[in-house]
Amino acid sequence: MKAKKIYNQLYFQVIIAIIAGVLLGRFYPEMGEKMKPLGDGFIKLVKMIIAPVIFITLTLGIAHMTDLKKVGRIAIKAMIYFFTFSTLALIIGLLVGNLLQPGSGLNIDPASLSGDVSQYQEKAHESTLTGFVMNIIPETLFSPLVGDNILQVLLVAILMGIALVLTKEKSQKVTDFLQDLSTPVFKIVHMLMKLAPIGAFGAMAFTIGKYGLHSVLNLIFLVGTFYITSFLFVVLVLGAVAWYNGFNIFKLLIYLKEELLLVLGTSSSESALPGIMEKLEKAGCSRAIVGLVVPTGYSFNLDGTNIYMTLASLFIAQALNIHLPIEKQLMLLLVAMLSSKGAAGVTGAGFVTLAATLAVVPEIPIAGMTLILGIDKFMSECRALTNVIGNSVATVVVANWEKQLDKGQLEYCLNHPSEIEKKLEV
Repeated sequence: MKAKKIYNQLYFQVIIAIIAGVLLGRFYPEMGEKMKPLGDGFIKLVKMIIAPVIFITLTLGIAHMTDLKKVGRIAIKAMIYFFTFSTLALIIGLLVGNLLQPGSGLNIDPASLSGDVSQYQEKAHESTLTGFVMNIIPETLFSPLVGDNILQVLLVAILMGIALVLTKEKSQKVTDFLQDLSTPVFKIVHMLMKLAPIGAFGAMAFTIGKYGLHSVLNLIFLVGTFYITSFLFVVLVLGAVAWYNGFNIFKLLIYLKEELLLVLGTSSSESALPGIMEKLEKAGCSRAIVGLVVPTGYSFNLDGTNIYMTLASLFIAQALNIHLPIEKQLMLLLVAMLSSKGAAGVTGAGFVTLAATLAVVPEIPIAGMTLILGIDKFMSECRALTNVIGNSVATVVVANWEKQLDKGQLEYCLNHPSEIEKKLEV
């Protein structure tokens, strides 16, 4: 295959689109705001295909496994990994918040706070454990395939995969049909990804046009602290995990560069989900591992969101001159650990989980969220990027634990990312 010209490569087109969006939003903010439908439309197109991709990938992955005990073992190992590193992310956010104290010196009077955060309070109130569990159960067997609840899709896919294994002799035609259906479904994914630069341009132009670059300057220390903390988490923590499991974190990031740039441009981790799943499978992870770990991680392994939650909570407390003793901070950590799971799948989960956490910690007024409402958009890109990277690493690690990782294929893909890109586009 001939090497593609750089201007024909998706990652380059997305970079140019992001830069163009920033310039348009900066110099022509009103026009930038009008670009919002481009970003929203692209994300809707991607969400349209997410449920079929997850259903087909996970169902076929389980259907091709002869030992159903493996499915349970994979799920347990994935949850152990998620719990461990989500908690570690919360602890790191807490440590950095205490060390750098980004909110210290603002001396804001709590009585002076204004702003509407009621919508987040309502969603946080609805995110009870019972409501969360009941929300996993769909109305009908196939209704998740026309909805956007990832956890419901996972449940139906697991049930269907197990059923196909138990009725293998009589249901082989169904398995063959799903196998054949996967080809045009992933072709649709490739077609939609061609529109990624347009989506990234629209989303970035709207963000800069509406909020402006100036809105982040007064709280630049918090934003910078969050970005640096997330970067160090990826490089040091996830990098060490990757090294221990035999692969290089930087090579993985280069391999997934198109998807990561897409997340950066749209602030949506969901926009990269189909591409991430396909690339990880190409990189030697078994279909069952990819189908189970990636979508589940989108709800339960939110490393970036967890760092943000403890860091933002401490920022608000410091800005309002509220002293939180160590026992209160530990309680904050425990509440955040639970609320981050309870709000899984909720739109705007980062801000919702923060509201849910503050609602249980009376020392910090929930109205304090208004302090970061204006800059939350600038932190959502970093949250989404860290979440996606964390889930990608988790998938490779769990595949390695289960001995369902082709290490030779992984090494080849990480060392020749451009060749894999060309093969995927054919």
